[in-house]
Amino acid sequence: MFTGIVEEVGHLVAVEARGNLTRWRVRAQTVLADARLGDSIAHNGVCLTISELAPPVYACDLMQETLRHTTLGALRPGAPVNLERALAVGGRFGGHFVQGHVDAVGQIVGLERTDRWVTYRIGASPAVLRFVVAKGSVAVDGTSLTVVERLADSFTVSLIPHTLAVTCWGQRQVGDAVNLEPDILAKYVAAAVAAPGADGDRGTMSWQWLAERGFGME
Repeated sequence: MFTGIVEEVGHLVAVEARGNLTRWRVRAQTVLADARLGDSIAHNGVCLTISELAPPVYACDLMQETLRHTTLGALRPGAPVNLERALAVGGRFGGHFVQGHVDAVGQIVGLERTDRWVTYRIGASPAVLRFVVAKGSVAVDGTSLTVVERLADSFTVSLIPHTLAVTCWGQRQVGDAVNLEPDILAKYVAAAVAAPGADGDRGTMSWQWLAERGFGME
């Protein structure tokens, strides 16, 4: 489990084909301070396991499923990567619950810069947007962000200068692909609403029931 608070930007130094697996070698510092073999690190929002450790470089193995369904398959040596260690018990919780299990790949379809922040518009599929609400949380490339507005085919997020400086976001441009993971809490609510009750009917919750109590999806 992660929080979506990126700890550092590492760099991919090698991509090695190993049969049905692809091995990444990544250069980093902060996330290796207490790292051990078998630890989990989120890479642009994708949870990977340390399989080799020789600081300041470590290795992770990626399955074809991961490469096909995330942006990681397009990265080449030299690419910067948002990194975050798994949440430690008793640690600070500055973002939201992030599993590191990417649901879909979206695309930056708009970008507006001001002197104080940058607003990105992220195109996403209906399967992702059903879990996105204004002022709610969403993980984009492993970064916990607050949704400004949800549109018919996209949503917007605004990033402050600090976030732009300490993550890969300062280099993101229109057309770039990004990993998306909606808030897990929204998924559980949707599953509870859709699940039948003990008598075979819908449970006591419904979208109308939620809306009447202030939980309506925007």
